[in-house]
Amino acid sequence: MSSYVQLKSLIQREILRYVRRPYNTFLPPIITNSLYFAVFGVILGSRIGSIAGVSYIQFVLPGLVVLGAISDAFENASFSIFHGRWNEYIDEVITSPMSNRDIVASYVTASAIRGILTALLIVGVGLVFTSVSLSHPFYLVSFLLVITALFGGLGIMGGLWATDFDYLTVLNQFILRPLVFFGAVFYSLDVLPPLWRTVSLFNPMVYMVNGVRYGMIGVTEVDPNLSLAILSAATAVVLTIDYLLFKRGYGIAD
Repeated sequence: MSSYVQLKSLIQREILRYVRRPYNTFLPPIITNSLYFAVFGVILGSRIGSIAGVSYIQFVLPGLVVLGAISDAFENASFSIFHGRWNEYIDEVITSPMSNRDIVASYVTASAIRGILTALLIVGVGLVFTSVSLSHPFYLVSFLLVITALFGGLGIMGGLWATDFDYLTVLNQFILRPLVFFGAVFYSLDVLPPLWRTVSLFNPMVYMVNGVRYGMIGVTEVDPNLSLAILSAATAVVLTIDYLLFKRGYGIAD
């Protein structure tokens, strides 16, 4: 079996794993983001007014897209890897002729596709509440590809590191979520005092949110080219670490 067929087969298996359970995969982000739009966009947004020349609901929409995309990309890879370890069927993958590079690529690709599908669903929900613009398609597509691949790669690390299901909750709730909520999803960096604005620039979520925001509504507070370069470099580092972890058998052969 060629490397391409092996790669394609594992990607298909991973995609079918979550597509076959649409109520678990796609319904939660639809409900959650409907609540976000109703509360932050309609109820509070009408009192806040506009930010950077757009309505508040349009300003927060790109941040919610990022939140949903990275959460699902991370959750998909981490759960799939950990569940495979827990039930020991990941042994079939690591003992197959597939290279470690193709194994990492398969899990990351399937996770990135799930993240992008979730992003599209959130945009669809947003259309119910407001108009959706597309100012810079190249940047929007590039940022979505990079950040979903990055969090797919981080999800692999989490799935290999976790020793029980509680670890996955810890990673998502106590590390990922705080970074997102302090990543300028619901506010502009301009409203922060100078010290906290500088501190925020150390949060990688700021660059992701601003990149997608620039792609959708043309508003950004950080150079999108610099952001894309930093995130691309971070993604390359994370995927390299994933490859080395599989090569070493970390979390699998221990």
